[in-house]
Amino acid sequence: MTPANAGVSPAYRILAIETSCDETAAAVVADGRRILSNRVASQIELHRRFGGVYPEVASRQHVLAIQTVVEGALADASVAHARELDAIAVTHGPGLAGSLLVGVNLAKGLAFASGLPLIPVNHLEGHIYSNWLYPDSAPAAESANSGESGAGGCGTASAAARSQRGGSASEQFPALILIVSGGHTELVLMEGHGRYRLLGATLDDAAGEAFDKVARLLELGYPGGPAIQAAAETGDAFRFALPRPLTRPGPRAARQPDSQASSRPAVLPVRGEHRFNFSFSGLKTAVLNLMRQLEREGTEARQAQTAADIAAAFQMAVVDVLVGKAADAAAEFGVKQVCICGGVSANGLLRRTAEQYFATIGLPLRCPPLFLCTDNAAMIGAAAYFKRPQVSARQGSSEGREPQQASETAARSSLHEQPHARDPLALDVYASLPLVDSVRL
Repeated sequence: MTPANAGVSPAYRILAIETSCDETAAAVVADGRRILSNRVASQIELHRRFGGVYPEVASRQHVLAIQTVVEGALADASVAHARELDAIAVTHGPGLAGSLLVGVNLAKGLAFASGLPLIPVNHLEGHIYSNWLYPDSAPAAESANSGESGAGGCGTASAAARSQRGGSASEQFPALILIVSGGHTELVLMEGHGRYRLLGATLDDAAGEAFDKVARLLELGYPGGPAIQAAAETGDAFRFALPRPLTRPGPRAARQPDSQASSRPAVLPVRGEHRFNFSFSGLKTAVLNLMRQLEREGTEARQAQTAADIAAAFQMAVVDVLVGKAADAAAEFGVKQVCICGGVSANGLLRRTAEQYFATIGLPLRCPPLFLCTDNAAMIGAAAYFKRPQVSARQGSSEGREPQQASETAARSSLHEQPHARDPLALDVYASLPLVDSVRL
């Protein structure tokens, strides 16, 4: 009798490790899509008293947590030993050097002991591939234990729009990628797996960094993203006028509430070399100057309602810039889908505004579920799967499981040219590791 699964290739399972900043994470991912396990040990409470990530504390906490997290991820995926897997993947940059070293050294040790190939992954590439995962495959307890916070906006979309999100991003290229997090804000044109073209990036502060700093100014707490969003829910975004850096007024003279948003963006990018670049330092300074002005006029800037109004105005300014520039890039390059990823992609206003705009022009929008927005290892495992042509296949059990992507695609990946490529166990960490070289338009 022929087994029901005869002729079906076994799943390619990867143990992924992520320690680039303040989340100790490990996951087992099958075929780059299915999440078999996903453990995240959050350090938010540890760093809250500092108002931001304390690098030395973060790296020491990774040392304390990494073994438990990895063992838990393996157990959740019913993996008794690493040798049962097909590869080990790890984030090797960009990030905090001390934090990265913890994950990379453990990954190298596991790869050496088990004989598995070691796949280095750029942290930004991991965020991109959070849109390739099937969220419904995640273990039920994973979302609650992931350290995620803040409300989401994806639930406001139609069932058809939701079906396009999280895990359905596939071979629709070119794709526009908006990476927006605490350390990075970039627009990337993805022409295929491992083929990226940088269109623009922040010239100073990243969007998430600006959220943290403005939250600190308003004494709203840490992390700043969820704190700003929570305060803005009761605020009047139109009470204070804040600048939209590197933009010019869009077709709409006055911004309407997002529930009444039209198909035209609130702002358009400036022309010239900074068309797709971002700048949030000036916006942060504008908030500081506004608060000082209010104090001079006898108004307490940190009074609950005033702070909520400032938070709402700031949040709307950031969203206008992000969506306006993404919309312009999508039209310029004729993309087939738009993917938003990174910690700030959890912001409800950003998700709703992007959904409404791209839905009206018929362009598919992908954004990961909330538990995959912030740092996690599942996204690293997904990215590693599509990078498999860059590593030598396992002897024996991995034969016949070569990836479908041509080696030419992998060869064009920027990480393929890193000095460790020939000797994975010589893998080093990079505090700064651009996804691609800048391209002047």
